[in-house]
Amino acid sequence: MYTTPFDYYRAGSVQEALELLANVEGSKLLSGGHSLVPAMKLRLAQPSALIDISQLSELQGIRQEGDTIIIGAGTTYADIINSELLRSACPLMNEVGGWVGDPMVRNCGTLGGSLAHADPAADYPAAMLALEAKFKLVSRDGERVVEAADFFQGMFDTAKRDDEMLTEIHLPVLPGAKVAYTKFRHPASHFAIVGVAVVLTDSGARVGLTGAGPRAMRLSNVEAALGSDYSEANAEKATEHAVDPGELLGDRFATAEYRAHLTGVYTRRAIAQALA
Repeated sequence: MYTTPFDYYRAGSVQEALELLANVEGSKLLSGGHSLVPAMKLRLAQPSALIDISQLSELQGIRQEGDTIIIGAGTTYADIINSELLRSACPLMNEVGGWVGDPMVRNCGTLGGSLAHADPAADYPAAMLALEAKFKLVSRDGERVVEAADFFQGMFDTAKRDDEMLTEIHLPVLPGAKVAYTKFRHPASHFAIVGVAVVLTDSGARVGLTGAGPRAMRLSNVEAALGSDYSEANAEKATEHAVDPGELLGDRFATAEYRAHLTGVYTRRAIAQALA
């Protein structure tokens, strides 16, 4: 199917993109395009204009400032996977990137584009929750920082306003933390039917779930039950009822009850993988 007609702008800077976003009614930002363009072809999204920010160097790169890793929203999955800085300071990011799509998606798709799109089956939202990431949102009128826990609000719905751009992702450096991501994926699309990210520290666990519900979520009951005891027996007990099926999706790929079962299974696998 063809898209509805739209105007096209290529922004030369973040500020120019923000001006266009504020002044062109119904416009959308275009980065990697692997989420927005298919939605447009299906006419699930019908923007009046696209503002291309894919070439903005301001939005690209990975750096460390003190105990925080800052990733530009326009950084591709491939750059994340290959980052030695992330491999030493936040290896969960490299690991999750390897699960995303296929080589074309990983080479062109961007972290910020995926997070702003908020597909409930995307991989990185689970990691963002487990890492307790923070997102820098910028508009023509100013900027603000939103925690990952408050950012993902529903299916394809986030705390980002229409006039805002996600410009940076802030991640903590967690020395000694053990991390892992496990995923039961759809064999064709490679999207998560259930995906679990874990961050295990001496003080406790953080567990993020994606693919199973209408949005990514923290498994706070599993975290509380685990405490800092990551033994196989305690992990089995803590994940026996990892999530209420009533919070999950049921579709032709898996019932809500089966997704609840898979959540426990893959959480235990993630814990075991992190400790291996």
